[in-house]
Amino acid sequence: MLKHRGFPGRFPGTDFQFVIRRANPRGVTPIVRRERFRDRKTLDRAADTAFLAALWAHFGNEPFERGNLDAGRLSWLFGREVVAAEDPFDPASYDSLLRIEETLARSSFPDAFEGDLDTVFRKIQGG
Repeated sequence: MLKHRGFPGRFPGTDFQFVIRRANPRGVTPIVRRERFRDRKTLDRAADTAFLAALWAHFGNEPFERGNLDAGRLSWLFGREVVAAEDPFDPASYDSLLRIEETLARSSFPDAFEGDLDTVFRKIQGG
């Protein structure tokens, strides 16, 4: 499993994790498309924005390997802002390639693209 060095481990000030420390010994958690409803908590939406900002800052519009990125956090964006970059795609592989669907991501999470990662995190947290 590739470890993305320099990628934030979690959304600062919360328990929303962005990466995992080690591979799951019981098998890889598959990435699935999770439905986002309008009544989600503000903090949940902020975590999605922060995670997308971190993905953009780290990978840009280039394909990237899933590696140690958290499957749960990826699942909130998968199939919309983050899509498979290979065919066939294995949602239960740490080696799967993904990419950001930039146009949709910019329209869904415009704050994720406004400045460097520290600036985005401060803005999301209200600072």
